[in-house]
Amino acid sequence: MRPLLFLVLSSIFLFSCGEKSKNQKTSSASDSSGNLNSINIVIENEDWNGMIGEKLRKIFAANVDGLPQQEPLFNINQIPPNAFTGFARKNRTFIKIELNNSQPSHTFLIDSFAKPQTGIVVSGKSKMGIIEHLEENGDLFIRKFQKTEIKEQLRRISKSLKDDAPLTSNLGVKLQFPTAYRYAKEEKDFVWMRKDIKHGSMELTIYEVPIHAIENDKDVICNVINIRDSIGEQHIPGPSEGQHMITEEAFAPYINEIKFRGRKAYEIKGTWEVKGAFMAGPFLTYAIKDEANDRYLMAEGFVFRPSYSKRDQIFEIEAILKSLQFTED
Repeated sequence: MRPLLFLVLSSIFLFSCGEKSKNQKTSSASDSSGNLNSINIVIENEDWNGMIGEKLRKIFAANVDGLPQQEPLFNINQIPPNAFTGFARKNRTFIKIELNNSQPSHTFLIDSFAKPQTGIVVSGKSKMGIIEHLEENGDLFIRKFQKTEIKEQLRRISKSLKDDAPLTSNLGVKLQFPTAYRYAKEEKDFVWMRKDIKHGSMELTIYEVPIHAIENDKDVICNVINIRDSIGEQHIPGPSEGQHMITEEAFAPYINEIKFRGRKAYEIKGTWEVKGAFMAGPFLTYAIKDEANDRYLMAEGFVFRPSYSKRDQIFEIEAILKSLQFTED
């Protein structure tokens, strides 16, 4: 029985070593790099300057909804396949185009060359096939990359978190946001946080309204605008007497019905302004239905940064707002 026992123990030892080696390989992957909302596109120069490149730019460099000026969803950087080695492979997000003998398809690569990392390989035997596949799956690819970037933004924020006790005690929610924000106003049904930035400020407001304020005979977007304007008049003054924040009257906000942690919600993107003053900027609002408490929880952020880009600031706000959790959950 000793030879048999030896074989059994040897098998267990070899199996364990194999698992350990595999885990060590995964855990020892080098850290990924790259700025937020930046994608490396691995493609031949000829195709980058042709129809495939044009389609890629149309998808990934499309304008961000709700900003007062044109800004791209992602900054994109083209890399020829023969240069996609070493440090070039460490970018947190990349998409690779491969012409081969296969039918048009795509593959997601997770942590293949660094960690965390999301890559997408799009392949096909014809350029038109690849272009059509990009067209059909562009929204999916964007969501995949945005989810990765939101996760990375929250990882960076988590290094220095502000105490969210005022939100928990007043509104029954938790929120991840950095210590760079300060509390500007704390009330039972309204909390306002502010962060000073170069050339402006970033603002967060969390408040509640009755369900009927959103769900009544009027359109949801009209109700949201009325609520925002009322909150602005009551809580967010302008630089001079009688001035306050309102929703930009010249442009209708974008609105989408979504699910927010399993709850019915609306995502609203638009532009705010100060009535009677030359102040304006983008805002993002999540109106989240909280039936248990007979309310809509309004989680909002807005940016003031005149004459400068605002994409990265509104993206930080989006990541923060998406971290919101109800304490009862």
